[in-house]
Amino acid sequence: METKRKVVSTNRKARHDYELLDPYEAGLVLMGSEIKSIRAGRVNLREGYVQVRDDELWLVNVHIAPYDQAGDLGHDPLRPRKLLLHRKEINRIIARVQERGLTIIPTIMYLIHGLVKLEIALARGKKQYDKRDTLRKRSSERQIKRALREHERE
Repeated sequence: METKRKVVSTNRKARHDYELLDPYEAGLVLMGSEIKSIRAGRVNLREGYVQVRDDELWLVNVHIAPYDQAGDLGHDPLRPRKLLLHRKEINRIIARVQERGLTIIPTIMYLIHGLVKLEIALARGKKQYDKRDTLRKRSSERQIKRALREHERE
């Protein structure tokens, strides 16, 4: 059976700023008004990161816009949200972050079977010259593909 996932938000800057190592799928503890905003696609993952607190993982600095119809019962757009993972996964992630100096960043938020899931990844920050090198490689690959297409037309 093929599962359909509807991507709500992606962190496009993550691939530019970080070398992504291991991806994990996590659930989120959310309020009702947050679910409604996420379904409407009003999420920004760009500045977000995952923080370790009391042997738990928390999603910090991710902006989920307030849901207009919630009124006073709504949520704080930048509140920390607890991530739901298996204990073994949490322990493995925490150990790798502490020993190697990695960071954890959100990459994709999506809906699957009506549930909100977040793909997080262990990541190592890129240096400025690494970023330029990546852009250079991508640009040259684009030029090669373009030249091959033009050559095939002739």
